Amino acid sequence: MATRIILTVLCISIFSLLFQSSVSQPAPITNSSLCNGILITYSYVTGKEIPPIISPADPTNQAYRFESNLTVLNNGPAELKNWRVFVGFDHGELLVSASNAVLANGTTLPANVSGGTIFSGSPGFTDLKTAIETAGNIDQMRVVVDLVGTQFGVGPPNVPLPDNLVLANDGYSCPNLTTQGNHMSVCCVPDPNAKTNVSVNGAFSPLQFGDVTITYDVTVTSESNYLAQVTITNNNSFGRLENWNLSWDWMEGEFISTMKGAYPKIVDSGDCIFGRQGQFYKDFDFSKVLSCETRPTIIDLPITKANDTILGLVPFCCRNGTILSPKMDVSKSKSSFLMQVYKMPPNLNKTKLSPPINWNINSTIGPAYQCSQPIRVDPTLFPDPSGLPSYTSAVATWQVVCNTTHVESKKPNCCVSFSSFFNDSVVPCNTCACGCDRVDPRNEKNVCSATGPVLLLPSEALLVPFENRTKLAETFASLKRREIPNPLPCGDNCGVSINWHVLSDYEKGWTARITLFNWDETNVVDWYAAVELNEAMPGFEEAYSMDGKVMSGEHNNTLFLQGLPGHNYLVAEKNGSNPRKDPRVPGTMQSIISFTKKQTPGINVPRGDGFPTKVYFNGEVCSLPTILPSKGHRVNVVSAVFSCILILLVLIYI
Repeated sequence: MATRIILTVLCISIFSLLFQSSVSQPAPITNSSLCNGILITYSYVTGKEIPPIISPADPTNQAYRFESNLTVLNNGPAELKNWRVFVGFDHGELLVSASNAVLANGTTLPANVSGGTIFSGSPGFTDLKTAIETAGNIDQMRVVVDLVGTQFGVGPPNVPLPDNLVLANDGYSCPNLTTQGNHMSVCCVPDPNAKTNVSVNGAFSPLQFGDVTITYDVTVTSESNYLAQVTITNNNSFGRLENWNLSWDWMEGEFISTMKGAYPKIVDSGDCIFGRQGQFYKDFDFSKVLSCETRPTIIDLPITKANDTILGLVPFCCRNGTILSPKMDVSKSKSSFLMQVYKMPPNLNKTKLSPPINWNINSTIGPAYQCSQPIRVDPTLFPDPSGLPSYTSAVATWQVVCNTTHVESKKPNCCVSFSSFFNDSVVPCNTCACGCDRVDPRNEKNVCSATGPVLLLPSEALLVPFENRTKLAETFASLKRREIPNPLPCGDNCGVSINWHVLSDYEKGWTARITLFNWDETNVVDWYAAVELNEAMPGFEEAYSMDGKVMSGEHNNTLFLQGLPGHNYLVAEKNGSNPRKDPRVPGTMQSIISFTKKQTPGINVPRGDGFPTKVYFNGEVCSLPTILPSKGHRVNVVSAVFSCILILLVLIYI
C-alpha cells in the first residue's frame, strides 16, 4: 500500500513538472493553421566538426559545419511583398550559401553574419502570395531557404540556434518566439500601430528614400534580351560622388552587349566565348560584346562623350563620374545610362525579367555606402521625348537604396582651423587630421609626433605649406614663451583646409571670414561647403563673395556655401613668385559672412557660439579643432605668475 502511494505521488510530481515546463516554454508552431499571419520557422538540420581540430584543447574556437533551413509562410489575408527576415546568429557564423535568398545589405557570400543578418528573397522569390488568391498553392505562399555555413563552439549533440527570429518588414509585430529542440518559430501578425509597407494601388512596393537611390528600369523586352536604363540619384544634402564606380552580380548568366552613357571598367567577352553563353548563342558576334563578367564594374563617361551618337545622347550622362548634392544643383544630382542585356535559358521569355543583385557604389571622395537588394516598385513614367503631355511607362522597375556607412579607418580629406580678432594665435588643423604618412625613424628630419598637440601659429602661417611652417611656428612659440615640443607635431596632411575667423563682435551683430585653401595639385570644380552653427544661424544676413543659403528642415542650423557663377573653381596649389626660394601657394577662396543679433539676443560669440560645430566640404565631414581661440590670453605666463605673486604679497601685508 505504501509503495503504491509513493508511486502515485511520484507520477503526480513528474506530471506537474512536465506541465510547468510546457507552460514556461511553449513548443514551436508545427501546425501552420495555428498562425493566421506570417509564420517563420528556423530548423537546425545537421552539423559536424571540421578542420583544424583544436577541441578539446580550445572548444570555444572549434569550427563546425552547420546545415539549417529558414521557412517563411504567408498564412495572412494580404500578400507579403519583398519579405525580409532577421536571423540573430550568435555563434560566430560564416554563411557560405543560401538558396532562394540573399543578404539584404548587399553583401556577397561567403559572409560573416555573426550578430545577425537580414535575409530577403532572391529574384523570383521576393513576394509571398496568400492562400486566398492562389487557392492554397503552398509553392506561391512559402519560401524555403537552405543555409550552409560554419559556426564556432557548439558541437553535436548541442544545437546552435539563433537568439532571435523576426520579420523585418514594416507593419508587423512578432511576439512569442518559441524554441524547442532544434526548431524555433514565431508568428508575425499585422500591427495597426506600425507604418505600412503597401503602396496605394497595392501592385508593388512604394519607393523608398535613401542617401543614394538606384532605379533599374526595363524599357524594352524581347525573348532573348532587354534594354535597361539605370539611374543613380543623390538625395544627400551634403553628399557628393566623384568618379563613381557601380557594380552588381548577375544571377542567371546575363551579359552586357552594348551601352550608352557609361562603360565597363574592363571590356572582356572571354567568359562568354568560352562559357555557356558561347555554346548557346553559336552565331553571335561576341567581339562586340562589352562585358561577360559575373560582377561587372561600370564607370561614367567623360563630358566630351555627352553628344557622341554612339556612346552618349543619354540624359544626365557623361559627367566624369560627378554627382552633385541636390542642394547645389538638382539637374546635376543624378547620372543615367542605358545597356542591352542578353539572357540565358531558362529565362528566354519576354516576361522573365530579374535585376542583378548585390549592388555597390563607391566614390573617390565622401563616405562609403551600403546598398539594399533591389525591390520591385511601380514602373517609372518617362516624359514623352517629343514634348507631348503624355508619359511612357517602363516594362518593369526595381529600386536599390544605398545609405552612408561609417568606416573607422577612412580619414577625411579636409580640416578646419580657428582664429579670431581677439587672439593673435591661430588654432591650426589637428595633428594628422587626415592621416599620417609613415616616416622613417632613422631620418631625424622626418620624425614627428602623430599624437602631440598642435602648435599655435601666427596668422601669416596659414598661407604657407606645413613643411615650410616650422621656423614660423618655433619663432612664434618662443615669442609667446610657449614650450616647443620635441619632436614637433605632425602636419594635418589634408588636401583642403578651411579657416574660420571671427572678424568682429559688436552690440547688434558680428562677422566671420571663411577661407578655403586647396593644397592639392588638381583644381576642385563645383566645390561646396556647409557650416553648422547651432546658436548663430537664425541671425545669418549675407555671404558677400559666395552664394550662401540657410538650409531648411532638420538642417536649418547649417549654412550652405558654393561659388558664385564663374567662381566655382578652387584652383590647385601653385609655385610661388620665385620657385627657387618661395614656398608653394595654395589656391584660395574667401568670403565675409555677416550676422545680426536681433534673432539671437543671448549669443556669446567668443565663448563658442561664433564657431562651427560641424563643417562639410564636398560631402565630407572635416576635422575640427579640439580647442577654441581664448579671449584675453595675450598676457604671457610670466606676467600672469608675477601678478599672482603681487596679489599674495598685498594680501599678506594688509
